[in-house]
Amino acid sequence: MTGRVIVAGVGMVPFSTPGRSQTYDVMAGDAIRNALSDAGVDLSAVQQAYAGYVYGDSTSGQRALYGVGMPGIPVVNVNNNCSTGSSALWLARQAIASGAAQCVLAFGFEQMERGALQMKWPDRPSPFTDFMAAVEDKHGASDAPFAVQMFGAAGAAYAEEHGTDPATFAMISVKARRHAKNNPYAVFRDEVTVEQVLESPHIFGPLTRLQCCPPTCGAAAAIITSEDFARRHGLRTDVVIAAQAMTTDQPDTFESMPKLVGFEMARRAADQVYEASGVSPEDIRVAELHDCFTANELLSYEALRLTPDGTAEKFIRDGDNTYGGRVVTNPSGGLLSKGHPLGATGLAQCVELTWQLRGQAGARQVENVSLALQHNIGLGGAAVVTLYEKAG
Repeated sequence: MTGRVIVAGVGMVPFSTPGRSQTYDVMAGDAIRNALSDAGVDLSAVQQAYAGYVYGDSTSGQRALYGVGMPGIPVVNVNNNCSTGSSALWLARQAIASGAAQCVLAFGFEQMERGALQMKWPDRPSPFTDFMAAVEDKHGASDAPFAVQMFGAAGAAYAEEHGTDPATFAMISVKARRHAKNNPYAVFRDEVTVEQVLESPHIFGPLTRLQCCPPTCGAAAAIITSEDFARRHGLRTDVVIAAQAMTTDQPDTFESMPKLVGFEMARRAADQVYEASGVSPEDIRVAELHDCFTANELLSYEALRLTPDGTAEKFIRDGDNTYGGRVVTNPSGGLLSKGHPLGATGLAQCVELTWQLRGQAGARQVENVSLALQHNIGLGGAAVVTLYEKAG
């Protein structure tokens, strides 16, 4: 490690519903241009690129980058399910931290289809076979989409253990929409009530339709540099990746439904980040969490130690997850309202938190923030937790 890892530039495009977006290469190209412009560097300065996407042919990352330029640099295509964008960022940070490169591009994109996520390769073993077997053993067979079954089962298990009111889960959707109304990049910006959330069609466990993230299309990008490179080229150095960790499943994954959807992966990653940085969970005032379903946001509060185990309901009902509370979670509106284009999500979280630390988040701005936490998971599985710091 030769110095601090800098987020020198970020960019994204407004997310949109399938069928209304540009093609993936156009969206990604625009996000890359925005990040380069924000950083104040030309593509010729970039030494490596990591492209994250889940649904697309191999070398789609090259196709997306070539629309901006063809610099002849290494381009690595990354697919780690819903944590793909953060996995690309993790690789970019490692390249800088190791000294292998001085200026790296991480970008993510997705041109998604309408409807719930589906398994694309039914003619071969699925990475979710053991996961779905555990859910079916607990809840029986269901026609609900596979991801909803897993997260719904986790929410049901938590509610059964702690006596959680279904309205508490719904309150997370209400909060997400309230935050998203101030985000021009978000898809769903109309506010909803707890009653509307609970009255929307039931899907699985405690989850109704308005508690499930929508499939959306979008792209986001970040320019990651060494501190030395940034200073030599006159780039801003005010946002630093203070610590980052990626974890995958361990045998205890199948011990409970919350663990099945990444609770322990996220906790281990967060603990590594806190230990490496010397930062306490109590120091966090803004966080972008992986709220693919309301159940997962609730679980994530405890997994990341933002509130003690078993206290998530009180945390929500006391308003400690929003403005005026202890920590503002998902000021962007999160996946529930901003949308969840899988490959773009982790980079979009990076963009939002970079804007928050710079004081550029407009009406979403959280006051007096110097630290920001990012949490991004993919089932099957990978969890990436990243801590950003405002440099003095």
